[in-house]
Amino acid sequence: MSKFFRTLLQRTYLALIAIPFKLMPSLAYMAFNGQGSTAQLCRHIARQGAQRVLIVSDKILVELGIVGKAVDVLKEEGVECVIYDGILPDPTFAMVDEGLALQQQHKCDAVLAIGGGSSIDCAKTIASAATNGRDGRKLEGYFKVKAMPLPLFALPTTSGTGSEATIAAVVSDPASHEKCFLADPKMLPKAVALDADLLLGMPAPIPAATGMDALTHAVETYISLWGTESSNGYGFAAVKMIFDYLPRAYRDGNDAEAREQMALAAYYAGMAINDAGVGNVHAIAHQLGRHYGTPHGLANALVMPEVLRFMAKASEKPLAELGRLIGVADTSTGDAQAAAKFIDAVADLNTRLGVPDVLDTLREEDIAAIAADAVKEGAGYPVPVLMSRKECQAILRTLLKQTGDARAMA
Repeated sequence: MSKFFRTLLQRTYLALIAIPFKLMPSLAYMAFNGQGSTAQLCRHIARQGAQRVLIVSDKILVELGIVGKAVDVLKEEGVECVIYDGILPDPTFAMVDEGLALQQQHKCDAVLAIGGGSSIDCAKTIASAATNGRDGRKLEGYFKVKAMPLPLFALPTTSGTGSEATIAAVVSDPASHEKCFLADPKMLPKAVALDADLLLGMPAPIPAATGMDALTHAVETYISLWGTESSNGYGFAAVKMIFDYLPRAYRDGNDAEAREQMALAAYYAGMAINDAGVGNVHAIAHQLGRHYGTPHGLANALVMPEVLRFMAKASEKPLAELGRLIGVADTSTGDAQAAAKFIDAVADLNTRLGVPDVLDTLREEDIAAIAADAVKEGAGYPVPVLMSRKECQAILRTLLKQTGDARAMA
């Protein structure tokens, strides 16, 4: 099929799927911000009438005492806690089932996610499945959550996924490792806390990968066909904050201001996704996660510069605006040059954060299959220009080790 007809089909599909999103009521919920906001959120949960909360998290955060901080406040407020700490990166429906079994066994009437995007996405699915047939697999797709989920609250411990602010969740099929997308406005958390205290002292690779994940969200929403005044405002602000504060958060794990601003930037970028969706960077990154277990933030960081170069002409104006925003271009710089300077700044930020320019696990013999899946996924996103399989393969080949070695020698 020619690119013209593929583009025509994509635009028709996007126009149809956009209708229910445009009819959605304005999404609003409570966000507690700043150091110490964990306690504020927990007291809010108690005021909402919760009596027994299922906490969805991972073993590391339990061992570090981060989960315990929330448990202590909830218990002081008379709320019982049941902890499910089986979350691993790229959550599966098996984890959803385990958490749901605990919720049913203890009759929990609310859910609190403590962790990164994996914990929050799993908690969203558990809360929704609890009131919708108890099978998270049947919620895959758009607007499948018919009954209101259990009240859901989120306490993010990374600044990247923005899942605390979105209406979507990504859960993997444990057999095929295929990522399943669930989206419904009912999945939005009722309240969140952006607590910089939980982000202090994180090893440098964590803010690097999660921060680039947030940047991907901000940039992809800003160049999206579905962009709105609201999503553009959130994305624009997030890009500026990330370029200002991510290098600081990376250099100094105890820079409270930088960590707090990064938490807010990730939240803004997540809010933008609700209107504008994501794009080709995610389409490729999801496949790298499925094939090789590449952490999502790292996968986004690896492919973003080359994907933006591929899309530079179609997205020239918004990319140029971002270039001027971060100060690598000014009003005297033409759009094409300003866009190129912004893309170069993204690549340079990767370098400053220690992000490699190759993916050691990527194999030439896998590229055709990865590209086919990425092109298929990308066709469902509001991207300004569709990738062909050949174009996607070319992007992937820039990540091969021998290509990186050749660049280093040049």
